Amino acid sequence: MATAGPPRLWMLGALLIVLLLGVTAEPVLANDVSCENPTAPGPSERNRDLGAGPREDTRENDSNRIINGSDCDKHSQPWQAALLLGPNQLYCGAALVHPQWLLTAAHCRKKGFRVRLGHPNLSPIYQSGQQLFWGIKSIPHPGYSYPDHSDDLMLIKLNRRIRVTQDVKPIDISSHCVPAGTTCLVSGWGTTSSPSVTFPKVLQCLKITVLSRDKCEKAYPGRIDQTMFCAGDEAGRDSCQGDSGGPVICNGSLQGLVSWGDFPCAQPNRPGVYTNLCQFNKWIHDTIQANT
Repeated sequence: MATAGPPRLWMLGALLIVLLLGVTAEPVLANDVSCENPTAPGPSERNRDLGAGPREDTRENDSNRIINGSDCDKHSQPWQAALLLGPNQLYCGAALVHPQWLLTAAHCRKKGFRVRLGHPNLSPIYQSGQQLFWGIKSIPHPGYSYPDHSDDLMLIKLNRRIRVTQDVKPIDISSHCVPAGTTCLVSGWGTTSSPSVTFPKVLQCLKITVLSRDKCEKAYPGRIDQTMFCAGDEAGRDSCQGDSGGPVICNGSLQGLVSWGDFPCAQPNRPGVYTNLCQFNKWIHDTIQANT
């Protein structure tokens, strides 16, 4: 089993991404809190996002993608959103849960960003079916805790309502927690390899299996609470950097969000950790109602 070091944000790959994509970078701060730990050796738990330096292992920016997944079927993930810095620098995923609201990870919070829906490619070239928006309000869960990543969810209000099409439509949030053994689908544009960086051309999908609470706590002693669940214990198959905030779909409903995990990704007995959305239905509904 890999030994986990201090938590760091999943932002190690941002500088490489900037160089590869030729995009001017802004600093990407999880919840606007700097927590750099550039000297931490070996494997570590981190957020799964992309940012401007070593940070906690949340699975936010597109420095890593779904590992050993496959191209998502066309029109199969119409709720999948991309959170962008500048014109086309993806740093987090999100899920459309209302005609004017997204859900993403709280550690993906920034002062401002663009939102792209209905576009499965990373290419900046316009594609038929895509819709672009501005995030005008972000509301992280008040219980979000750094660096523990409890309550790792955030609502984002769009500047206007979406136009419902086969490429863009909301998904319902599950009201029930799923048992161990449930097969779910996670999607994102994070890297296909870890620790090296390989970018997918299109949105990636991967089937993962929900693990028991005991197995999850054994993998990350003292780190797991009721606001999280683990999934995907098979070596070589995992979400990773760049996938943070992206959807986990179980039984046709939104069950979780990509949150954090071990680095490098896809190691034996080191599953991905996801926000357990069945614990938050009332907060999500009440918050949208109060801000619509």
